[in-house]
Amino acid sequence: MSDRPTRDDYVAWRTATTRWRDDDAYGHLNNATYYELFDTAVNAYLYEATGVDVRALPEIGVVAETGCRYFREIGFPEPIEMGLVVDKVGTSSIVYRIGLFQGPSEEAAAEGRFVHVYVDNTHGAGARPVTPIPDVVRAAVVRLQRPVD
Repeated sequence: MSDRPTRDDYVAWRTATTRWRDDDAYGHLNNATYYELFDTAVNAYLYEATGVDVRALPEIGVVAETGCRYFREIGFPEPIEMGLVVDKVGTSSIVYRIGLFQGPSEEAAAEGRFVHVYVDNTHGAGARPVTPIPDVVRAAVVRLQRPVD
């Protein structure tokens, strides 16, 4: 992977519509909106790929870590294409990368890192990680991994 990711770095895609309110006072996409897009890309994929309500599983993925590298400005009114790839599937965690693209550029405008840790759904936010990741989720996310060169 180069320092600035390209469309070829991602496996699955989703498009989001930008809204007027997504921009900050400077006319740029608000940084909090980037994180909403990352969350949407990951969870929409999980819903579609598993065919289940992931919030109702006995084990749920909670966000343990997020980050974003910003490369260029994006904002309203153009749609944003979100590329998704999984870097690692562990015993109780999954590491995703989400590239945001706007317009025809092959290079990402931003890239997020998003880590889900799976916990027992009956114990709430203070729950400890569980082993293993639910089979239905594992089967869906391994399809997002790129083959090792």
